[in-house]
Amino acid sequence: MEGLEDVKLRDLVYRLYARRVEGRLDHTQVPKHIGVILDGNRRWARADGRTTEQGHQAGADKIQELLGWCAETDVEVVTLWMLSTDNLDRPAEELNPLLGIIENTVRGLAADGRWRVHHVGTMDLLPARTQSVLKEAEQDTIGIGGILVNVAVGYGGRQEIADAVRSLVLEAAENGNSFEELAEIVDVEHISKHLYTRGQPDPDLVIRTSGEQRLSGFMLWQSAHSEYYFCEVFWPAFRKVDFLRALRDYAARHRRYGF
Repeated sequence: MEGLEDVKLRDLVYRLYARRVEGRLDHTQVPKHIGVILDGNRRWARADGRTTEQGHQAGADKIQELLGWCAETDVEVVTLWMLSTDNLDRPAEELNPLLGIIENTVRGLAADGRWRVHHVGTMDLLPARTQSVLKEAEQDTIGIGGILVNVAVGYGGRQEIADAVRSLVLEAAENGNSFEELAEIVDVEHISKHLYTRGQPDPDLVIRTSGEQRLSGFMLWQSAHSEYYFCEVFWPAFRKVDFLRALRDYAARHRRYGF
């Protein structure tokens, strides 16, 4: 078994290494908008002999740490994928506790006083209680000047694009536009103005934990030119040094907005 002195030594080495990575980080190259796919809660729980609910709670507890790291490195927008539209099909015995954890997390973000909370997703797919929590968090933090935190709850990339086009069509109908006029305005610029994240910069960097190397529909439209960073660590075990490595990797890349 690992002794107390071994734990202390390991923690000291970790802190020194994290400090070294942070010291070499070029703050002028830090992404302004980071999207995070918070993946691996259930697998972390199984590996640690815990319940699925405990895994989701551990993942939720990690969010405040992440936002603190972002604040230290001048990140301006963070999008957290907390619940996909596909997740809404999970059994009630798993979904209901997860929704409760999400609601408490969003309340905590709003009560913190440092973050401006914004919901991205299809509100109508969520239970009334969850909708109420999300709306209150947005309203209570509307004047806060800190990091803009997009909480993606009931979110799907294809659903977002479909909702954006639907909103664009309805707006055109309300304005009395003809079909010909509507066809002329169905373009990239106008669709972008109807996305959940309208008015925000697109994510510069998308981080996914747990070792999965796919987007699973996360911000399909906005991530066209994003850089991706796939981390082997399960989300509840994500450390500051993992975050700094992602920023270091991003800073070392030469972004190309094309092929």
